[in-house]
Amino acid sequence: MQKTRYAAAAVAAVAALTLSACGGGDSAEGESGGEAGGETVRIGIKFDQPGLGFDEGGSYSGFDVDVAKYVAGELGFSEDQIEFVEAPSANRENLLSNNQVDMIFATYSITDTRKETVDFAGPYFVAGQDLLVPTDSDIAGPEDLEGKNLCSVTGSTSAQKIKDQYPGVQLVEQPGYAECVTAMGGGQIDAVTTDDIILAGLAAQESNAGKFKVVGNTFSEENYGVGLPKGSTERCEQINEAITKMIDDGAWEEAITKNTEGADYTFNAELNPPTPAPCA
Repeated sequence: MQKTRYAAAAVAAVAALTLSACGGGDSAEGESGGEAGGETVRIGIKFDQPGLGFDEGGSYSGFDVDVAKYVAGELGFSEDQIEFVEAPSANRENLLSNNQVDMIFATYSITDTRKETVDFAGPYFVAGQDLLVPTDSDIAGPEDLEGKNLCSVTGSTSAQKIKDQYPGVQLVEQPGYAECVTAMGGGQIDAVTTDDIILAGLAAQESNAGKFKVVGNTFSEENYGVGLPKGSTERCEQINEAITKMIDDGAWEEAITKNTEGADYTFNAELNPPTPAPCA
């Protein structure tokens, strides 16, 4: 009878580990190499950034999405176990701290201020502020914007940075980058500015193919990380291993190429692919 009780206890312990819920720090499920039972993983992405995180009527595409799927697979989740959640820039920290998502892949730059409230794995990409211009433009960098109309999203720090450093620039604000590109297509503005890979995603849209180019003269560094709830050291290490594997087996570069095709874009090879930083 005693042996039976021990056996039952062991079975119960295994079952408890198998059914443990996803997220919230260093959980035991989702080890690399096997599906995480019947659980789902909630991943925050952008829904409005073509080439990075884009919602096409419930089908999601982009480089961030491809990296998220790869990492989730290495953590033991199949694609049908992923629940994508919209993660606007202003809401990312709240989504993590309120346990509404388990991780975030959403052009989420790693900063010291953000690390006070969330953890980061990665980086999985190093972007840089750049310019998108018509293919026949002679603009080669921010120094060529004197007297030009520059477009960015209302309140954008990237546009403000250029305006502060180059006071001759005329800033045109739009609610979204897609509106900036439309205005540039109509000849109303001369350039759009934000992170280079975001610009590449916009230029790669089928409706924009061949019309615009990324200048390729970056003047900042933005380390895109995977946002995690505070205290997720073990999960961070698992994600870093997955990112490294994705880079090593060529899937990382394939994902960038696929999502920027037609944009006349080359990532900064001095900074990419990055080496994930040690987890705190």
